[in-house]
Amino acid sequence: MKKIAVLFLFLQMFALQAFAQQYKYHIVKRGETTQEIARQYNISEETLFKYNPDARRGIEPEGKLVVPINAGAQDNIQASGQEGQKFVMHRVKRKETLFSLSQEYNVSIEDIKRFNKHLYSEELRRGEKIRIPESSPAALTQKPDPSPSPSNIFDLSVKEHVVLPQETLYGISRKYNITIADLQRLNPNMQNLQPGMVITVRNGNVEKVVDVDGKLFKYYQVQPQETIFSLTRRFGISRDSLVSLNPALADGLKSGMVLKIPNIELTEGVGEYEAEEFVNLERKMNNYSTKNLVLMLPFNKNKLVVTDTSDNYADRIKKDQVMQLSLDFYSGVLMAVDSAKTIGISTDLRVLDTEQNPGKVNLLLNTENFNDVDAVIGPLLQSTVETAARGLERRNIPVVSPLSKKQITALDNYLQARPTDEMLREAMITFISDNSAGKNLVIIADGSAGETRRRLSAAFPSARLVTPSEGGYINQAQVAGALDKTRPNWIILESDKIGVLSNATSYLNSLADSYKITLLTTDRNKSFESDNISNSHLGKLNFHYPSVDRAFDPEKNRDFIQKYVEKYGVVPNSAAVRGFDVTYDVLLRLASAENLYESVKNDSATQYVENKFSYELRPDGGYINNSVYILSYGKDLNLKVVR
Repeated sequence: MKKIAVLFLFLQMFALQAFAQQYKYHIVKRGETTQEIARQYNISEETLFKYNPDARRGIEPEGKLVVPINAGAQDNIQASGQEGQKFVMHRVKRKETLFSLSQEYNVSIEDIKRFNKHLYSEELRRGEKIRIPESSPAALTQKPDPSPSPSNIFDLSVKEHVVLPQETLYGISRKYNITIADLQRLNPNMQNLQPGMVITVRNGNVEKVVDVDGKLFKYYQVQPQETIFSLTRRFGISRDSLVSLNPALADGLKSGMVLKIPNIELTEGVGEYEAEEFVNLERKMNNYSTKNLVLMLPFNKNKLVVTDTSDNYADRIKKDQVMQLSLDFYSGVLMAVDSAKTIGISTDLRVLDTEQNPGKVNLLLNTENFNDVDAVIGPLLQSTVETAARGLERRNIPVVSPLSKKQITALDNYLQARPTDEMLREAMITFISDNSAGKNLVIIADGSAGETRRRLSAAFPSARLVTPSEGGYINQAQVAGALDKTRPNWIILESDKIGVLSNATSYLNSLADSYKITLLTTDRNKSFESDNISNSHLGKLNFHYPSVDRAFDPEKNRDFIQKYVEKYGVVPNSAAVRGFDVTYDVLLRLASAENLYESVKNDSATQYVENKFSYELRPDGGYINNSVYILSYGKDLNLKVVR
């Protein structure tokens, strides 16, 4: 049986090599569909999509498609292989994603979508039943993962590469870090390189940093017990970006794998934010008295039963998101206290459990001693932090709200450390206004973003407006008619509907080779994180959005990350980093001024691991952090700060 499988793979590879140099361009005629074009060349629609991925979202008259010639036999082989395809019917559970299902069933996300067509434009819905193939083509040919050894640490296996339009031998050789001579030896029958060809390649020596597609990357070998999450935090890259750069991760992370990682030190655009002036308060310390801090967090210890075992505690924490958030934030606070101690700041830290209850907060205010308290950090939730600030206003004790994004009624002692969503939106509109000269502005906004659309139209009266249909579809002709080939096109996309975002980004991506397009939004909401929104599309469109924090630099913050890992055994998540940044900023401000109020009045802007702080006095009382980052995706899927 094994011999038959090997023979089949050998014959399939031979067929691909023989077919590799036969192709042509097809000019799309008005009214033609991908199904008709595939039938015309005796290939499957999926084969057409393989060579023209953007065609899956639609084709345009006069557009060019790469079409393989004489591929009918290959399609027949593939089709026969799927005649007996078996499926698992899976009912979607809460919090499940396409990525988690692909890992659970060892199939690719693309295979799940292929057999559930609605998932190309819709998100998974809890309770729905979907078909999952028992194994994907990639899984069928996947070899067992051997244990790492000196001889197989780096993947030198032979693989196939489909030549893209405008690719050169030099570009391919740099992509796989091998010489042009190696490419020619691997493909002795290759003459002129043409789009659509399937050639044989292999990875070269991946230990060194190589130039790929004009961007610098480094390669990293996965260590035992590492996870995708720990890698994203270590290298300051999102999970989707990591998977997009390393498609093999769709089949799971394995020890010994070699991953391509953006080399943040050398990547274009990194460091632009350094142009902004930040104050290093470590150099301005003059108040070395012990700092008395009170930390108020909803640990919800009241929900834990005394008779519970440690395993039960762990289960309860996992199920209680607020408790988990509090513990992560608290771990960052302790790191900040330790870091402050190394530079001469002593801290007396008291921790109080608010139990997510304003009544409990009032009880704590009346029973705990708040004399000589320099600052209170927390509580986390809106109702409880407001209760704490009101109760301590008469004592003039500053209360720092670390996560709340809504402004409360004016209180003189209230310091809001997170900018509001409105401030993020205003920062983005200001950024667009400051850089819109010579740009063609187009606004795509649906009914869910009606107020934002009105504000954008008022701010940019010459901008062209495109309104998606109620079903979430974009009028492609209207979008194309609004674009300008003579100027950069800045497209402002406003919606919280996955269908609208998926439809718009896919279509704009298909136009990006013909037009200069930059995609922007004033609100990067949770819908942008859907599996249906392609990060590679966002990267190609140089997606810009406002953010409270940035991805931390793993090189510049290596000491912090290393100490955190040594103390807790995991890489810090965003809540832990937030706890560190807020607390360390408070301690340094207290050490560089008479009190916290004096420090924030000095209008000193500070920046730490992921967050920056610049407090402004609210006209009706209190202070709010007005610091907002404008971030953008690069083609290499690396985030950079543009403002």
